[in-house]
Amino acid sequence: MPQERDDSYGLPPGSSTRELPAPDLPYRPADPRAWKPRIGLIGCGGITIQHLRAYRAAGYHVAMLCDRNEDRAREAQKTFYPEAEVCTDFREVLRRDDIEVVDLAAHPEQRAGMYEPAIQAGKHILSQKPFVTDLDFGLRIVDLAERKGVCLAVNQNGRWAPHWSWIRHAVSAGLLGRVTSVRTAVNWDHNWVAGSIFDSIPSLVLYDFGIHWFDITCTLLAGRKARRVFASTAHAPSQKARPPLLAQALVEYDDAQAALFFDANTRFGEQDTTFVSGTLGTARSGGPSLNAQEVTLATSEGHARPRLEGQWFPDGFHGTMGELLRAVEEKRQPSHHARGNLASLELCFAAISSAARGEPVVPGTVRRLEGLTP
Repeated sequence: MPQERDDSYGLPPGSSTRELPAPDLPYRPADPRAWKPRIGLIGCGGITIQHLRAYRAAGYHVAMLCDRNEDRAREAQKTFYPEAEVCTDFREVLRRDDIEVVDLAAHPEQRAGMYEPAIQAGKHILSQKPFVTDLDFGLRIVDLAERKGVCLAVNQNGRWAPHWSWIRHAVSAGLLGRVTSVRTAVNWDHNWVAGSIFDSIPSLVLYDFGIHWFDITCTLLAGRKARRVFASTAHAPSQKARPPLLAQALVEYDDAQAALFFDANTRFGEQDTTFVSGTLGTARSGGPSLNAQEVTLATSEGHARPRLEGQWFPDGFHGTMGELLRAVEEKRQPSHHARGNLASLELCFAAISSAARGEPVVPGTVRRLEGLTP
């Protein structure tokens, strides 16, 4: 005889099993109301397929495509924006008075030399993540942008993944009360990097991939300073990639905690989960991938399961550019502004240092990381 479904499964003690309508939260990407600037994309590597796919769907005007490898820029032109001009020198983009926004999607060591010229040219900037590998350099760039009246945002596209976006808006709306813990776990197969440029990044999981998880942790615990972080990494049996694919980090706050778990060598049954606990409720999300997630909000009044639209890829990239454009239009700082992102990098850098040293590290004390990028 089949068992009846227990709707209380997964709900915290004290939560009502009553199903409630999901709160209507503004988790979807937003566009500027009237401003339609021309955009220049600098760097046309593989991930920018997601940038361009999102921009085209949103109706954004990409006027110039730049890459040191002209063939890559031509391929992007052919596939997404046939009317866009192509160049191999980023300075050509900056000389265009009609281009008001640049998407800096080059690798960190190349991008570092682009910030100041772009700011001096008066371009608003969406920077690829991770923003910088030197926090003091990043702070100088942020200060310069603010003095020049330029909006500088970081492409932390995970913030606009539907499940994380809904949860962070629930936190901002006070639905969870004061957040006391954040727990994330992701099991996936990242061995595709073997033989690629990413295979030479020693702290690949905590750095290039994990920055999204450090960033969402800082976002959900905004306004609170992490006291210390303890992290570790290890090579998984049978992994094909060179960097360690197992990683974890524990983060301490005065009145909260966070745990981040990564297994990038999961070949079967991939899973991604997020659990956020607060004084008034919890939010949890889970599914077989970053793009397939179900969210549940639980409080003393009951539980709600929003029907989410969209996917991290490409909607996250729509969200980051849309927020930047909307912020410029409204003459305010974007929510993903670079100064705020430095806190995410402090946490990330401390975790990488902790894993290397085998001891807890205070975020903010590790100002620069060497040998992270190829």
